[in-house]
Amino acid sequence: MDYTEAAQKSSSAAVNDGLGTVTKSGLIREISLTDATLLLVGGIIGTGIFLTSSDVAAATYTPLVFIAAWVTGMLVSWLASVSVAELGAMFPEAGGQYVYLREAYGEFTAFLYGWMIFSVNVCGSLAAIAVGFAYYMGAIIPPLRASRPIATIYGHTLNCGQVVAISALVFLTWINIVGLRPAIILQNLATWAKFVAIGAFLLLGFSVGHGHWSNFLPNATQHYDLRTYLNGFGIALIAVFWVYDGWVYITWVAGEVKDPGRNVPRALVLAVLIVGALIIGMNVLYLYAMPLGEIAKSPTVGEAAAQSLFFPSAGRLFGILVAVAAFGAAAACVTSGARVYYAMAKDGIFFRRLAEVHPRWHTPVFSLILQCVWSCTLVLLGRYDELFTYAMFISVIAYALSASTIFVFRRTRPEQARPYRCPGYPWVPIFYCVICGAWALNTFWERPVQAFGGIGIMLLATPAYLYWRRAKQRAAA
Repeated sequence: MDYTEAAQKSSSAAVNDGLGTVTKSGLIREISLTDATLLLVGGIIGTGIFLTSSDVAAATYTPLVFIAAWVTGMLVSWLASVSVAELGAMFPEAGGQYVYLREAYGEFTAFLYGWMIFSVNVCGSLAAIAVGFAYYMGAIIPPLRASRPIATIYGHTLNCGQVVAISALVFLTWINIVGLRPAIILQNLATWAKFVAIGAFLLLGFSVGHGHWSNFLPNATQHYDLRTYLNGFGIALIAVFWVYDGWVYITWVAGEVKDPGRNVPRALVLAVLIVGALIIGMNVLYLYAMPLGEIAKSPTVGEAAAQSLFFPSAGRLFGILVAVAAFGAAAACVTSGARVYYAMAKDGIFFRRLAEVHPRWHTPVFSLILQCVWSCTLVLLGRYDELFTYAMFISVIAYALSASTIFVFRRTRPEQARPYRCPGYPWVPIFYCVICGAWALNTFWERPVQAFGGIGIMLLATPAYLYWRRAKQRAAA
């Protein structure tokens, strides 16, 4: 029996203590298909859908290419989801892609992935989302204005936005600590609120909004060669992939999903299709509201579109939607990310306390706390945006590498149970990996500082890995 078979048998052996199915690891399998789908939708639709369209518009030059970038993002995410869905059904354990990389390419590769998830990807995202939440809360409630200074400590000014952001992260962490069910209920409520608000915005925007279909026509005075369009398209996908990022969350919490062999693949594919429809719909509405050039000049494009479609004070109402979206995205990120560090700690290559599960609440308490501490630190430092830009390059490569493990397992573990099989194998995962590779090469050429920055941050963790590996070997001796 190999390691994976043993882990699956251990996972399947469970007891019921009245709270739900409790695995031997102490985690509870109580995330249903609906919960899982809402977790993914809520995690993907954060502030990005309302803020990053200006970057995409600036890089794509024409309305057709602008929309094509968002459609491409959905298609690429769908290719990834159906590829990874097979892996999620095979390895229904906490950690998701960390587990796939460990089983296919070894512990060191998996550790580098987990390190990037902790140090930059998840915690950097949490910091950015929380600050976005604080900004819009300040716009809605003037006394909470983000820039309002509160105190100066050792030359550093603490402002209201930082306090609100940190308070939100601490609250979400506390909800996750005291039980998975309260966290899932909160997540579901936030996601449904987003559905209603976005649906109303789309319906009213297209039916009574003051937009113009002529905005979809190209500018006759602008002409670029094919290479300029392709390079701009590749740069635009940096922002697009960031907006679609979060589809992996369900694989990270697979150890707590009911009937994971069926529900993990279903949630992955269903959520990506729902999110794709919403993101494309919102960007079509932005273009209906404003010409592409105005979108490119509007850093808060959703707010600007609301003002253009309806009336000037509509931007304030739109801020409520952004605040709710940010809160829901942070909630999903807090729940999911902590399970990756928990899995690393269980393998002995991260702080050991992070592998502990609370005997009453059945949650990885110390993993959640460390995640909160580092995220709040990034809020105070204000460097999360730069870190996350570097991380996106590595993240896409890691996603492609994770998808490629399907070829390894089809060859080395042909007899292992596969409750779900990737449709169109091997062409679907091949196509996904080729697209990611082409994007990475274009990013490396166009944005070398970001690419090398991501690689550098990842490799900084090598000494830490060597330390933990030696400590694990000494403990086993």
